[in-house]
Amino acid sequence: MSRCCIIFVLCSTLLFAADANDQPAPFYGYSAADSQAERQWEGKFRSIPDPNVLRANMQLLSVRPHNVGSPYDKQNAEWILAHYHQWGWDAHIETFDVLFPTPKQRLVELIAPTRFTAKLQEPPVAVDPTSNQQSEQLPTYNAYSGDGDVTGPLVYVNYGLREDYEQLDRMGISVKGAIVIARYGRSWRGIKPKVAWEHGAVGCIIYSDPQQDGYANGDVFPKGGLRPPEGVQRGSVMDTQYPGDPLTPGVGAVPGAKRLALKDAHTILKIPVLPISYADAQPLLAAITGRVAPEDWRGSLPITYHIGPGAAKVHLIVKQNWDTKPVYDVIAKIPGSTYPDEWVLRGNHHDAWVNGAEDPISGQVAELEEARALGELLKQGWKPKRTIIYASWDGEEPGLLGSTEWAETHADELRQHAVAYINSDSNGRGFFYASGSHSLEHFINGVTKDISDPEKAPMTVWERRRMVLESRAKPEEREELRKRPDNRIGALGDGSDYAPFLDHLGIASMNLGFGGEDEGGIYHSIYDDFYWYTHFSDTTFVYGRALAQTAGTAVMRLADADLLPYEFSDLADTVHRYAGELEKLLADRQKEAVERQKELKDGMYKAVSDPKDPMGPPPALPPVPYLNFAPLDNAVAALTRSAQHYQTALVAASAGGLQLPLATVRDLNAKLLRSERELTNDQGLRERPWFKHQIYAPGAYTGYGVKTLPAIREPLEERKYQQAEEGIPVVAKVIANEAALVDSLAAEVDAARGGGASGK
Repeated sequence: MSRCCIIFVLCSTLLFAADANDQPAPFYGYSAADSQAERQWEGKFRSIPDPNVLRANMQLLSVRPHNVGSPYDKQNAEWILAHYHQWGWDAHIETFDVLFPTPKQRLVELIAPTRFTAKLQEPPVAVDPTSNQQSEQLPTYNAYSGDGDVTGPLVYVNYGLREDYEQLDRMGISVKGAIVIARYGRSWRGIKPKVAWEHGAVGCIIYSDPQQDGYANGDVFPKGGLRPPEGVQRGSVMDTQYPGDPLTPGVGAVPGAKRLALKDAHTILKIPVLPISYADAQPLLAAITGRVAPEDWRGSLPITYHIGPGAAKVHLIVKQNWDTKPVYDVIAKIPGSTYPDEWVLRGNHHDAWVNGAEDPISGQVAELEEARALGELLKQGWKPKRTIIYASWDGEEPGLLGSTEWAETHADELRQHAVAYINSDSNGRGFFYASGSHSLEHFINGVTKDISDPEKAPMTVWERRRMVLESRAKPEEREELRKRPDNRIGALGDGSDYAPFLDHLGIASMNLGFGGEDEGGIYHSIYDDFYWYTHFSDTTFVYGRALAQTAGTAVMRLADADLLPYEFSDLADTVHRYAGELEKLLADRQKEAVERQKELKDGMYKAVSDPKDPMGPPPALPPVPYLNFAPLDNAVAALTRSAQHYQTALVAASAGGLQLPLATVRDLNAKLLRSERELTNDQGLRERPWFKHQIYAPGAYTGYGVKTLPAIREPLEERKYQQAEEGIPVVAKVIANEAALVDSLAAEVDAARGGGASGK
């Protein structure tokens, strides 16, 4: 291939079909020759990851607790660094000093009508050799809880969500001055104490009900994989304004960084909160009197679920050491040979709440096998065209500390150079899943068509994913699924290390993994360890190998493509669906308001309320105004047209055997690299300006769960119609900007064709 031009070839239908000679079609963004060479290198790569190495590395990395600040956390980071060096990578450790509280006093005691003190302790299991490392284990607690010593009546609040408190209001039950007990599930854990505080509660207890991940679903550990009676889910309850170090929002936690005073840190909760097991929760719940909980509020404990308040009174103490601890990010690099200033990023965290075999070591060992395999390719003469950066993050569990501080520290470089970020976290056995930027949806579909499912071969993971999507779809949705060439991917909210890259910096991102066919009841407990994983999850590590093959292939294909393989038709289709959902939501709100008014006027709620167990009427709903979605609809239509224009231009270039000058390809790539940035704005979301992306964001009251087109959707859901209306032109503008960028790409390809570049 000439160094001054690239013969750009694109398969004509974007379906990765074979050509007339029964040869595989070129990869999207590759010349025919480069595509053939890439297939050979990828084949070599996928033959290297070894389940035996995955198993051995997991056993070593999870042999001791390795939470932030622990000796084994640092030791693991240094071991990972040494292996990157051994494999030929340029690697180093970047350290950040972050606020990481650990408990010094915890107490939950029932003081009336009887006395009971919660154990707040997970006992070791005889067959599980690492569960007895109690002196090294972090106690059961919620990081970034407020400190407090409080006493109050106990009130059961179901999942502790805002809709649960609306129902409590109708029952005439207040939690003001009370301690609430909520069960895990339906939202991120930090939402539960946040909403409790907003309603006047002085403390919050979160317990694991067996209905969610305990005996109601199967055998519990160690007989099965589900949560045993004493199992407790640790976890952060940091508020949702921003992830990362609470004291350095928006900037890296490096020496000299301006730090907030502890009292001014917005993401630290105002009330004490503790997680407990269902063994500890049962006596507390059994002591509650008062109204019997509605049917859909009842869990699976062998008690009658009451709401309170009543005679049950609880004393709750949480006191913490508010210490600064180091986090150790291992950063490794292979320099690019052709486009060294374009970076492909890959990451998985290495810290855990305790031993963390599933979360995160199952993902970390896959990433390390990718790195080992890429090192082997380097020895064989492979040179990626783009720079590849692999990161083993620290401090993910408390709140994405390591990745956020690194991304904030290197924000300007990343905005200029980052092509994409590929993330993984936990990995299990079962179906492939992917969520992320929809400009990469077509790309990841192409990758997964080349990966065999380890338990269903020769079926590919793409084919199996297609089947499971069809099996779960409603009958009227299946036809649309079958017609669509690409499997849909999900949207990303929060919950892992992709958040600072996608939500804050506007870097196209994906989160990948396998799961759905193993039992998960040991999340964030001492039982998430090597014994559990090798008995109840990916016991042969073949899905760990599949994750390494999938993510590593994606990294290679992004790194070696001549033209960056962003594709915008899937993005346009997805944003069109999101816009339609908003218009339907508004129509539903309008209908709901009218019906509510009629029901209140007719006295329906009073008529159906049981006089012995009364339920008050819900409040009247505010009138729902007309919202002008035309700017949003016009912008989405423009994006749809520009995506088609770009696709048509590339197909025409491919059909004509167009040779694009290297300078033109570089210019196209520079624009493509900016494409995800165009979907952000500098002001960010109204009440959470750290979140810049206008297509995806975590919900303020769902945490991990995504809100799409959030500047419109969230206020619309909260009936803040003026804010929703103000959000429409904001979102429309970023979509219109994206459409204009994609149009400029198409025009540049068209100009190259019209300028007689073909055949020269």
